[in-house]
Amino acid sequence: MTIKTNCVQLSRPEAAIAGDSIIARFVGKVSQKYDIDISDYGLLHAWSVSDPEAFWAEVWEFFGVVSSQQYHQVLDSRRMPGARWFEGARLNYVDQILRYDGRLQTPAVVAILEDGTRREISWRELHRRVAGFAHTLRVNQVEVGDRVVGYLPNADEAIIAFLGAAAVGAVWACCAPDYGTSAAADRLAQLEPTVLVGATAYEFAGTVRDRRDVLAELVDRLGPRLVVTVPRGGVEITDVIESHGTRWITWDAAVNGDGGGVKLPLQTAQVSADHPLWVLFSSGTTGVPKGIVHGHAGVVVTHLMTLGLHQDLSEGDTLFWYTTTNWMLWNVVVSALLAGVTTIAYEGSPTHPSVDRLWKIVEQEHVTQMGTSPGLLQLASSAGLRPGVDHDLSELVQIMATGAPVSEALHRWTADAVSPHIPLISTSGGTDVVSSFVGGAPCLPSYLGEISGPILGVAVAAFDDAGHAVRDTVGELVVTLPMPSMPIGFWHDPGDQRYRDAYFAVFPGVWRHGDWVTHTSRGTFILHGRSDATLNRNGVRLGSADLYQVVEGACGVDEALVLGVERADGSYRMPMFLVPKAGHTVDDAAIDEIRNKLRVECSPRHVPDEFHVVSAIPHTKTGKKLEVPLKRILQGAPVDDVLSVGAVDRPDLITYYVELAQRWADEEAQT
Repeated sequence: MTIKTNCVQLSRPEAAIAGDSIIARFVGKVSQKYDIDISDYGLLHAWSVSDPEAFWAEVWEFFGVVSSQQYHQVLDSRRMPGARWFEGARLNYVDQILRYDGRLQTPAVVAILEDGTRREISWRELHRRVAGFAHTLRVNQVEVGDRVVGYLPNADEAIIAFLGAAAVGAVWACCAPDYGTSAAADRLAQLEPTVLVGATAYEFAGTVRDRRDVLAELVDRLGPRLVVTVPRGGVEITDVIESHGTRWITWDAAVNGDGGGVKLPLQTAQVSADHPLWVLFSSGTTGVPKGIVHGHAGVVVTHLMTLGLHQDLSEGDTLFWYTTTNWMLWNVVVSALLAGVTTIAYEGSPTHPSVDRLWKIVEQEHVTQMGTSPGLLQLASSAGLRPGVDHDLSELVQIMATGAPVSEALHRWTADAVSPHIPLISTSGGTDVVSSFVGGAPCLPSYLGEISGPILGVAVAAFDDAGHAVRDTVGELVVTLPMPSMPIGFWHDPGDQRYRDAYFAVFPGVWRHGDWVTHTSRGTFILHGRSDATLNRNGVRLGSADLYQVVEGACGVDEALVLGVERADGSYRMPMFLVPKAGHTVDDAAIDEIRNKLRVECSPRHVPDEFHVVSAIPHTKTGKKLEVPLKRILQGAPVDDVLSVGAVDRPDLITYYVELAQRWADEEAQT
């Protein structure tokens, strides 16, 4: 399918790399050192993937990566999987952050609770608390390679616990307390953790939810030696408990060195470049979540590069990206500290007590860059918000969005309701690489509904079925060279078999990510949705995102879900599910208008076979639509075979699709 790209630009920065941006300073240094012309982004990107060893060496040096022992080679080979980065280096992620103690007067972390409580933590205080937590771990015999896990909201405690664990060479993993026992244990129990740091409760939409029972059940399932309890909402566990070989202590005791106090500076464990830093988990909607392991050096250099060269963030800036600890964006929020950037950690509902809560935080905290999701932007648009009018956003220079393709309508809304001078930069990557494949940069123009270009050092392309790179045609998003932040493997995956099957089975030696993408002739990218949820009309592949771009926000529709379902009788059904905007009704006339819009703006093939008006659409805990699991349910698969209910934001909504599958089966039996 050939895509006609939209040529309307939202902003027009110079194509050449110029000015006082971080990327311009990087280019000035590198071009002089190597005597090469990398004066525009295309040339710079081409150099970064033609000579990745030199590029990543320059990133390491430019951002001053702290290491106790220098690497002896940047990259041992360009094979995938199996490439090894920065062999010989000894370092620790935490050292990159501790260097700002005594150097910066801006806050390190600002933690904001839903009830309005605000905690500001300086770089010196962050150092003290991390050192205290690390001391507690060492006193309790936590060693290099042990696992420390969190059951925590997006707050300062989660950041400190992670940094303390990393400082002693332990491996970190976390999920949010909105997960029930089974969903949390499905993830964390895989790691056989030594320590569990758990919240006693969490608050969301004005309601405090007690999690002490879940915490006790998790202790039984995980069997940690030490439990650190983090109080929330007036719910506390104050006693020091010894039971079944597990010791319980309070958060205050943990950050104060288990009651013994601690002296600075912190002595961090110096680990190898590929020593596990953290384990992130796949969504778990189709089975037991995969534990994706990333190493210290790969994360450090990748996050410094993207935060600096792409986002232009530096010391004194403030980043606020709404996230939870379930989403890889939490890891980016923490990594802002690597660059001396103040990070805002907000825990709670993004719409409580008012729908503009996030924009109020941007104003109050003088945020430099805001990160969000297309879903939250759509919510703001549907609510009629005009943040640029109602709030002082004078220090906001950029809005980042990821998690799904950003529609043209949302780009237009941002330019109109926020500011035509504050660009909305769409980016796409994944938990798999804890970073991005495609995104923006200070020198790249932004186009409606498109992503500006490839990330530096990422050899990204669109492949056809034969494994050939294509332009202006939908293909599989692939990466043809190693990236430092690619996983060092999956947890409990002997021989890396599951890892190979996940990314390298379709195109041997090439990373296949599972997204449909169009790589345009001018270098931009258009995301069309997951390739495993592809719509197929008479052999023509369609991307679900193309339909969402037309339907969502129009004709009284707040959100849409479209599925392509191959039925057992050989038929093919393409239903669309529509959620009305608040105060709107999606009636037959509106559906007729939607049909016509899809026919005219896309093609007749894009018109669904049937429409269903529903109250809401189920998502993963990280906000992604459950396209693949719901497709399989509509094919007749049992829910338990295709879906972990604990990973769904609204499990009650699944019943509708089970009943629809049965209705279809009854209809087919009668024909």
